Amino acid sequence: MIDTLVNFLDAIPFNAIAQIAVLYFAVYGVLRAGRGTRFGQALMGFGVLFGLLAVLSHIFDFDVISRLLQALLGYVVISTVVVFHPEIRRFLASFGAMLFRDRDQANTQGQVTPEQFTRAIFKLSEKRLGALFAFERGISLKGYEESGVVLDAIISEPLLVSIFTEPLPLHDGGAVVRHGRLASAHCLFPISNQESLSVSGMRHRAAVGLSEETDALVVVVSEETGRVSIAHNGKIIRYPDADDASRAAVLRWISKAMPRRKSTLEKIADSARKIVHKMRRRGNAADKTESGEAEQ
Repeated sequence: MIDTLVNFLDAIPFNAIAQIAVLYFAVYGVLRAGRGTRFGQALMGFGVLFGLLAVLSHIFDFDVISRLLQALLGYVVISTVVVFHPEIRRFLASFGAMLFRDRDQANTQGQVTPEQFTRAIFKLSEKRLGALFAFERGISLKGYEESGVVLDAIISEPLLVSIFTEPLPLHDGGAVVRHGRLASAHCLFPISNQESLSVSGMRHRAAVGLSEETDALVVVVSEETGRVSIAHNGKIIRYPDADDASRAAVLRWISKAMPRRKSTLEKIADSARKIVHKMRRRGNAADKTESGEAEQ
């Protein structure tokens, strides 16, 4: 019996299985990271087209198509890197941020809540004070923060009004929000070259440009109209009205960008509640089983 088991294990190609697993997770990770971006769509289209031609050339023995695919593969890879280098750079930055997340805990005292920040944003909207906020997420914004003035201040409505009121020195540029605090202001963000933004102001183009380079959530308040816009993943969503629906939508965006950090006691309490919930479910399942056996 043991010899049969040993022979069976020896016959299993573990090396091939490991390679298939590595390739599967690598391809899955790339497609998942590029989902919703131009790079991901182009990669998916190229993969489907290349795979279809490869299968057809193998089934029908198309030697010319097979040699052509092998010759063009290297050129296609190089051209893809050149055309989609911003998306690829962002993907690599996201991957690096996931592996080597900054473990230095910033000052978390005096964090503003998403509700308070949303109210402050719409106060700026009512006053028609142009503003630009970038919420740091996985990818660090310290490189852009260094182009401005470091503050590390508690966010409040008077502070935001004083910063973005002309002609004060810090009113121009964007502000970086980290861990619920105002990390810096008067920062320079990259400008997007999307044709759809040709009639938009520099704040909106900077918001989209930063969202193309990083995973930050960027909030814009228009100086001309007072409208609030959200830029994320290279796209911009405009909220023309300051009604309850728009405020609720902006609050949801900000809540995702700056989730509240739970204390150690809260984490322990959540874990305890999960354990109790699982025990109750098991107990209920056992009671149902016993009652079913009793009825039989």
